[in-house]
Amino acid sequence: MNVLFIGDIVGSPGRSIVKSRLPELRQAWDLDFVVANVENSAGGNGVTPAVAEELFDAGIDGMTMGDHLWDKKEVAKLLLHESRFVRPLNFTEGTIGRGVTVLRRESKALAVANLIGRTFMGPYENPFERIWPSLDEVHRETPCVLVDFHAEATSEKIAMGWMLDGQVSAVVGTHTHVQTADDRILPKGTAYVSDVGFTGPHEGVLGREMGPVIDRFRTLAPRRFPVAKGDVRIQAVRLGIDEDSGNAQSIERVSLTENAEITR
Repeated sequence: MNVLFIGDIVGSPGRSIVKSRLPELRQAWDLDFVVANVENSAGGNGVTPAVAEELFDAGIDGMTMGDHLWDKKEVAKLLLHESRFVRPLNFTEGTIGRGVTVLRRESKALAVANLIGRTFMGPYENPFERIWPSLDEVHRETPCVLVDFHAEATSEKIAMGWMLDGQVSAVVGTHTHVQTADDRILPKGTAYVSDVGFTGPHEGVLGREMGPVIDRFRTLAPRRFPVAKGDVRIQAVRLGIDEDSGNAQSIERVSLTENAEITR
């Protein structure tokens, strides 16, 4: 099974490069599933049903979120009615929406789970405990499980990777928007990377125009942080997963510019 997980899509530049390049990637890499974190896809904060539909039409099969879940009130429609859309499962019990889903294509099935960290993040329920009931449930349907752990602290992400080694196919970190060089397959067969990076304009600060961000650091005065424009890239990880065991066979970092040649 060939899977592409796309790091946090930021604003219209991120959506545009996904729309222009994803069809080529699906064909060149024979992708079975494409999953993306979309929590910054609508103007840099949150997601709307219209933006989600735009990205589904571009070839994304499943979507994950994070701490910007509630930035657009329209997201409630996705949470209530869209099975391909998941939010962190360790939000407070009773939160609408689902934290795990199973994507299907022909005879293949991939479970996608979303978690959010607590260190420097917020008073969420414990992701290290909340994941287990969901895993027990999806393992009845497929051994292939992808976990998006949306967290700030590298230590928290690494700990999750080790805890889930051999239990899931991949643990991929999101949220910090900086692609890390620690991609590897852990001893029991789980692919891991601390952060996938982000998809959008890299000529700025984490996808935002650099001027206002620098001013904020210099003066502490409130500033708006518009989405930047230059050096737009898709950042992702490409995963090979054994369909029978659910073990990862490969993990490869991707950082693709608008005009970069795609190699098989």
